[in-house]
Amino acid sequence: QVQLVQSGGGLVQAGGSLRLTCAASGRTFGSYTMGWLRQAPGKEREFVASISWGAGNPYYADSVKGRFTISRDNAKNTVFLQMNSLKLEDTAVYYCARSSLPGQTVVTVGGFDRWGRGTQVTVSS
Repeated sequence: QVQLVQSGGGLVQAGGSLRLTCAASGRTFGSYTMGWLRQAPGKEREFVASISWGAGNPYYADSVKGRFTISRDNAKNTVFLQMNSLKLEDTAVYYCARSSLPGQTVVTVGGFDRWGRGTQVTVSS
């Protein structure tokens, strides 16, 4: 059973930066797309970014494109989300996730079936 352990997050002023880290257990990390999703109070969970297996191609929601960067280190079974120019509307619980199947490119919430416990990101004015 894969485990996803998140770290990072916290409170930051608008315009600031934060970095999220997710460490995964298991020997097949590099075969799966990894992603970050978020859920704000009263809203549904939404896709933020993903990075494909293999070539590590990144994909972003329009709302974060140009501000967030997803990356992965397959040797360390770790995925990162660098968040710059944070806005009030980025406030949410952020979840690390793994795709349901290996070898898939995933850009929707439904394509992930393993989740971290979530970490709060709060952007203040």
